[in-house]
Amino acid sequence: MDKARIASAAAAASALLAGASVVATRFVIGETDPITLAFCRFSIASSCFLPFVIVAYRGKAVSARDLAAIAALGIIFFGLFPWTFSASLNNTTAARGAVGLSTMPIATLLLSVIFGRESLSLRSAISVFLAFVGVSVAFGDALLSDSGSRDYLFGDALMLVTALIGAIYTVFAGPYLRRYGPLFVTGLAVILGALALATLNLMIGNLKEFPQFSTNGWAAVLFLGTGGGAIQFMLYTWPLRWISPTRVALFLTLAPISAMLLASVILGEQLTVWLVVGLTLVLAAIFVANARHFVRRPALQQE
Repeated sequence: MDKARIASAAAAASALLAGASVVATRFVIGETDPITLAFCRFSIASSCFLPFVIVAYRGKAVSARDLAAIAALGIIFFGLFPWTFSASLNNTTAARGAVGLSTMPIATLLLSVIFGRESLSLRSAISVFLAFVGVSVAFGDALLSDSGSRDYLFGDALMLVTALIGAIYTVFAGPYLRRYGPLFVTGLAVILGALALATLNLMIGNLKEFPQFSTNGWAAVLFLGTGGGAIQFMLYTWPLRWISPTRVALFLTLAPISAMLLASVILGEQLTVWLVVGLTLVLAAIFVANARHFVRRPALQQE
């Protein structure tokens, strides 16, 4: 098996872990608050990344300007992102949250066009339209429901904000990932994001006592920090050395599928027809945007 196929398998595994992270967050969020959960998750992840960052830093000359940019991206993606992610799943279901998160590749495309990273083609326009329709269909039942619709809509909106935050990191982190390597940049960003979350928790007094979770809750937190944190990000960044970033991002479409299936089994969430239809349209939008990458091409050379 060549490295391109191994990289594709790693990206697919990362997406499946991302979907499982949605369910794990929904499972444990009732035992704590979003800020504390985000801090616990990325404290564990940063501890896993720290040895790799120390080793990778040897021989690298990182300018102060680049370090500031990586720090800002880390605070945004690994500080603000997990906060809004957890807060969203405190107000909506895992399946609905997964649909909202699956719009991140489309948000990335829009930001790339706005900031001149690529032109808006007909394929891009169609994909954006399909994504908008898909999200509207998936979330439309909350507008028609009298029970808990406000909570659902607030959680859905937060997840769309979360997807936008992820898109910001994806668009602007590229130069630093290529310059210093994906593992070093991602690990450093995770650590800096965890420090930002620690500062925020100290400011609001959340760390006066050690977090209290049930046994199952601690198991979910440990998974979020390791399998759903450090391992997921390692599996996502490593393939960037062998296949294109867009092709790696394409595998994110597996995340909502795994989240919906796990949520129905573990959390007992009901899969509505509207949710399935909406998810199908969102996935169709992402595949339309990336259709050209289904054509077999040589793998990228290692830097």
